[in-house]
Amino acid sequence: MLSYWEKQSLLQYDYIIAGSGIVGLSAAISLKERQPAARVLVLEREVLPTGASTKNAGFACIGSLTEILEDLQTMPPETVLNLVSMRLAGLRLLRHRLGDERIGYRENGSYELIGPREEWALGQLEEVNRLLGSILEETPAFSPANEKISSFGFATGHVKAMVRNNYEGEIHTGKMMRALIDKTIAMGVEIKTGCRIERMEDLHTGVNVIVANHTLKEDIIFQAHKLLVCTNAFTGQLLPQLELTPGRGQVLITEPVPGLPFKGIFHLEEGYFYFRELDGRVLLGGGRQLDFPGETSTDFRFNDRIQHELEEMLRHIILPGRPFTIADRWTGIMAFGNTKQPIVRAYTDNIILGVRMGGMGVAIGSIVGDKIAAMALEQK
Repeated sequence: MLSYWEKQSLLQYDYIIAGSGIVGLSAAISLKERQPAARVLVLEREVLPTGASTKNAGFACIGSLTEILEDLQTMPPETVLNLVSMRLAGLRLLRHRLGDERIGYRENGSYELIGPREEWALGQLEEVNRLLGSILEETPAFSPANEKISSFGFATGHVKAMVRNNYEGEIHTGKMMRALIDKTIAMGVEIKTGCRIERMEDLHTGVNVIVANHTLKEDIIFQAHKLLVCTNAFTGQLLPQLELTPGRGQVLITEPVPGLPFKGIFHLEEGYFYFRELDGRVLLGGGRQLDFPGETSTDFRFNDRIQHELEEMLRHIILPGRPFTIADRWTGIMAFGNTKQPIVRAYTDNIILGVRMGGMGVAIGSIVGDKIAAMALEQK
């Protein structure tokens, strides 16, 4: 049922990108920056980006003290430094490309709340600062901020210390994605939504990307020289053999809290919990470690146990003695592996992967997109 005109003029591209999240749109922008005349198509399976790009907490972060210490237990120091460097470079590129005002970037402070189980980490603070000092400016990565615990109103029985991260900020996720979409379109990139890729075929001379058309009851075959796969947690549905595990994040946000005494972004328990002030509200998420098997899922469902724990954390640690009302809840789907390194490599001669962001998509998404765009242009 496809017409002669459609087959002749509407299905051929230089580059096709699967996924319209941070990585996919960043890759599209990088391709057009380097090759303005290229025909670039972004295919999105749903109406909006589905995984975590529009559902994250808006942390422009490089990692908390306890998170980096945990990484040092499982990875060599050089690998940890490379990861932090990638996060810094990704955030710089995102801010430079879109502008702080357009993404709502602010530096209202970034802190980690240290509970009784994490107090040991305080003894490692200077050592971590020395390690990160080789890639940072003169200001150390972490500094004590215990004097702010009472003024922020946190429960002192649960919060034994507080550590400031001097290289983190916050963004408005919705504004960031709006700016990415607007810039992508302005550069002449096509974005087609509601296009679920059924399969892809590397023909060595190019790639076929097959999308089912349920109205016409036939497959639509898009053609390109290269395909860039940026589908993160959903990549397993295209490439089930890839070493990638989905991880669901539970999030809630309160109604405005009168007299909320803090601003900024906050980490707890090796980054597994996180919260921030947003328009006088508290946005709180995480808790995946409470039910790893249950949260290893691409289903957008609430985990009642974790949602309950988030409310308890609000009630007893973050807002003790302050009434609050939950305004909204949602979930996002991230992707993890046996290492925190993202998968950035060629899958075949003409199919390139930029997936498995490890929960750091805001920080590294722009630089991963740039890297795979460069790979696509280098490979002939």
